Amino acid sequence: MKTLRQILESKSGVLATVSPDDAVFSALQVMAERNVGAVLVVEGERLLGIFSERDYARKMILFGKASKGTRVRDIMSDKVLCVTPEQTVDECMAIMTEKHFRHLPVLDDQRNLVGIISIGDVVKEMISEQQFIIDQLGKYISGSAITEPILPD
Repeated sequence: MKTLRQILESKSGVLATVSPDDAVFSALQVMAERNVGAVLVVEGERLLGIFSERDYARKMILFGKASKGTRVRDIMSDKVLCVTPEQTVDECMAIMTEKHFRHLPVLDDQRNLVGIISIGDVVKEMISEQQFIIDQLGKYISGSAITEPILPD
């Protein structure tokens, strides 16, 4: 099973972040431009929280707030569970399933922001690993039939 570091190395692009003082509307624009479901809320190098489509739906739409007049800090999730680059995809999936999270920030040992892992990243990797196992089993089965000894007449 791959580590989160390996998954992050295969992802391309710059991390999608916003400032806590940005308007929610601006954060939504970043999310739309980057085609992501969440952005990390940072101040300088420090992770303050995460803002997701779920935050928008539950904290803005339901209460009739205006996205241009509301700051990200007012509706972001500020209690963020983070993972480390050394953790495995299996561990990440377990956390996401148990906590009902779709995105997990990845921080290194010094608490520096390394990246973000989405449920899509995890599912993609699990499918890839299962396909690899299926391919290997197929090769083993077809190879074992060929390598059986042929007895002389």
